[in-house]
Amino acid sequence: MPLESHWTPAPPKEDIPPYSIFTQEIQKSPHDDRTYRMIELANGLRATLVHDGSADKAAASLDVAVGHLSDPDDMPGLAHFTEHLLFLFLDKNNGDSNAYTSTSNTNYYFSVGSAALHGALSRFAAFFHCPLFTPSCTARELNAVNSENKKNLQVDSRRVFRLTKHLSKPGHAWRKFGTGNTETLLKAAREKVGQDSPEDSEDGGPAGQEARRRLIEWWKREYSASRMRLCVIGQESLEELSDLVSKLFSPVSGERNAPIPTIYETPMGPSELGTLVRVQTIKKYQSIEITFPLEYQPRQWEYKPGSFLAHFLEHEGPGSLYSHLKGRGLATSLGCDTSSLGREMATLEIEIFLTEDGLRQYREVLLATFSYISLLKASSPFDQFHQREMRILGEISFRFAEKGSEASYAQWIATHSQWEWIPMDQLLTAPRLAKDWDSSDCNGAKKADEYLRSLGPRNCRVFLMARKDFHQSLPGVPKEGEWEEEPLYGTLFHVERLDEEFLKKAEGVNEIMDFRIPGPNDFVPSVLNVHKVPVKEPSKRPFLIRQTPMSVVWHKKDDQFWVPRASVFVGIRSPHANTTPKASVMKHLWVSLVNDALSEYTYDASLAGLRYTFGCTSTGTYIYVFGYNDKLPVFLDRIFDCVKAITFKPERLPVMKEKAKRKWENFHLSTPYSISDDYVCWFMASPDWTEDEKLAVLEDVTLEDIQLFARTLLSAVQLRILVNGNIEASDAVRIADQAETHLGLTEVPASKIDLTTMLLKSGTNAVYPMTNRNPDEVNSALSYYVHFGPIADQRLRVVGSLLAQILSEPAFSTLRTKEQLGYVVFCSAWTLNGSTEKGMRICVQSEKHPVYLEQRVDAFLEGMQAYIESLDEETFKEQKAGLQKKWTQKDKKLAKESDRFIGQVRNGQWDFLRGWNDADLLNNITKNEVLELFLRAVHPASPTRSKLSVHLTSQRCKETWTVPDGITVIEDAEAFKAMLQPASTPGPCIEWGDLSPSQTKM
Repeated sequence: MPLESHWTPAPPKEDIPPYSIFTQEIQKSPHDDRTYRMIELANGLRATLVHDGSADKAAASLDVAVGHLSDPDDMPGLAHFTEHLLFLFLDKNNGDSNAYTSTSNTNYYFSVGSAALHGALSRFAAFFHCPLFTPSCTARELNAVNSENKKNLQVDSRRVFRLTKHLSKPGHAWRKFGTGNTETLLKAAREKVGQDSPEDSEDGGPAGQEARRRLIEWWKREYSASRMRLCVIGQESLEELSDLVSKLFSPVSGERNAPIPTIYETPMGPSELGTLVRVQTIKKYQSIEITFPLEYQPRQWEYKPGSFLAHFLEHEGPGSLYSHLKGRGLATSLGCDTSSLGREMATLEIEIFLTEDGLRQYREVLLATFSYISLLKASSPFDQFHQREMRILGEISFRFAEKGSEASYAQWIATHSQWEWIPMDQLLTAPRLAKDWDSSDCNGAKKADEYLRSLGPRNCRVFLMARKDFHQSLPGVPKEGEWEEEPLYGTLFHVERLDEEFLKKAEGVNEIMDFRIPGPNDFVPSVLNVHKVPVKEPSKRPFLIRQTPMSVVWHKKDDQFWVPRASVFVGIRSPHANTTPKASVMKHLWVSLVNDALSEYTYDASLAGLRYTFGCTSTGTYIYVFGYNDKLPVFLDRIFDCVKAITFKPERLPVMKEKAKRKWENFHLSTPYSISDDYVCWFMASPDWTEDEKLAVLEDVTLEDIQLFARTLLSAVQLRILVNGNIEASDAVRIADQAETHLGLTEVPASKIDLTTMLLKSGTNAVYPMTNRNPDEVNSALSYYVHFGPIADQRLRVVGSLLAQILSEPAFSTLRTKEQLGYVVFCSAWTLNGSTEKGMRICVQSEKHPVYLEQRVDAFLEGMQAYIESLDEETFKEQKAGLQKKWTQKDKKLAKESDRFIGQVRNGQWDFLRGWNDADLLNNITKNEVLELFLRAVHPASPTRSKLSVHLTSQRCKETWTVPDGITVIEDAEAFKAMLQPASTPGPCIEWGDLSPSQTKM
């Protein structure tokens, strides 16, 4: 048991193993109504227990201080494989579960309905003291790991991450391959047992048996209780949670004081630093990443000097590095952050996304970056207001932090509980708050200056990333045979030393006159009062406070979260927004230009917790602002003004067009299932335009076109407005007045604006075949959609959701777990674009041919009739109870409540109580109704079924399959879509009667 003075043994109880209680009060926000306790079991496992009497979900997370950097050298991926084989956790009680393996830790977590915590935690604990490591699952989970790895092979971020490891010091642990695949996991085992090829058996044959033996051996050595940190959140008292954890987790074994695996040596040495690495990407983008070795920042929790420097380097305001690069047309975004590579290893990384001109002038971009760093060096020590402002904003954020998902919070606590160097009573505050640098003993300014002195061109590694054809346009590009290939992902790269001439320039003083250090932030909130009026029961909906032919205004004064925040949503709907591909492109470019013009003004607001989005929808655009309400009206007024009266800068249009072109060209390089899903959506909505259609007109769009389009769009607009939070109704009306005054509205019928959902004819069984345009993508995809009917039909809506839930787990267990079709497999209810029609989709991403995948989906669905028929009453009730809990789950924070409201305001249905009403109706739904819908709308033999699937086939797929008779193969997509019938738009599903006649002006 712990010997520290702040620990005391818990009073002994019969059948409860002994444990110690941390006696100091854990520091928390005054807004936090949860209570906390920390205990340590006799085996060394420490747990943080959280009592939340208002939580409708319980959760737990266990973090093990060992990750893939502890893999044996001859078995890369073993930590990840262990996670897969150990954690096979499912729960029907409105729960979910998952796990991940990182470099220095492995985290497991779950959430369930509050009443189900005891049983779920018991099963969870068993994974750590008596895991099954079932032999019959060995081959299956080896294949799952292999599929997961293949899923990532064409993802640029994964490829670059792997390359950073490959180019580390020879022999350094950072070089290890964390994901693993069947080759790396079985190579040593095959050599030992003399098995040259895979064996088709559940346990993997002799090699699989040897791999499992190695896994168990490694697990026994590495998964010690003293390396584990647990967090449990529940409605139970702290005493109950303490006893429960002690009883369930005391059997976990392992060395009492097992050393924590730690690597102090940086993976970049003299050979790696001062180099430029050219990297060929899959997607069309250009970026430059500058990486500096850095001290491990969690150790600097008191003053956070790394984050302090990152604040300056990634600033977007006037005089910043990004402002300079953007003004020269060289960059489209810039980010900077510290990164923990593993325990005691860290870096500071600057990533700049470049325009094509920026790529051609990448040396100028690098020199400008080091010039700005030179300015920072000359400015150190900084004026104290910088750190004071950052500290105050952090304190405000912590003070008014709202609850999120229980599972995420449990993960956060469990992982940060591994920070053994912080005072235990500061577990919640140390990672989030910084101390004042004004004190005489402060080490923050010294550390920041020390780090700044190390940020030089000889002490960094530069990655220059672009497609092969873009690299070939640069001076000094390697010849064809000079590129090297990373062996696991196949990434082509070339390493060269930064030349001495460049290094000397980069080490010079700053000569860029428009650089300057940011000034005080005017958006730091000064009024944080909350108008708190207690209510018996918080309202589940907003109230309609004004309605005119031009706008509807919904408002809810916060009555449960009591934070000084508000959200404002303004949906700007116009019949001119999406009439043609060119209109869609002009809308996109207009929104991009507005955001570009506002970026310097809005950046300080975002730092101060006031964020906005001006984005596109199928029916127009929208403005969304969320944050502290103190400065919100002034901020919103500026945004309205810019939307209406922006002064376009001609030199910015080519940059915006380049970004749009890159985005739309990269669409066909996305993950396969996202492409096939998107094409199902395209078929089922009108008007909607493909990326190819938008690319075809992009180059011809002029600045004059966009200016005329913006005026035309705003000449016929209807607004749907929601104001939610710490704002009174009178202020909400003033915001609506602001919107109408600035945007200059005219009356337009709502019926002319809605996106139309298209309907498949009864009996449709169609397939649209496509070939993936990425020649190196190994995976194909199937998106398989069946239609149920209108969303306004409540009973059909509820039965459809229940059917999709009943089928989701068998679909996963059959198609992914049993048949091993691929890593990405899911079945879910699907509301089509336009929010008027509903169905169900099954999605599979696999190396198998899509025709084969469709046949396996058909076979699965054919077997589900008997499955549904065999459901006993208790299981059927469990399925309904899980769905009811999901639909009636409390909004945990203001932003979540706003999102729920916005969905109904945006679609014009106003059905704010849908979840609760559907949950009530669910009580009356019978199994026969579910079976009837299945037989009518889902079963492959149904003559009335309406089904559309998109087959995206990999160019690497060598199988040849023919679509069976009886299925319509779509050869002309436009012609097929033209035959579909438009669905009706329901309009408001409920008339609430909130307004008096004087408040309604129609």
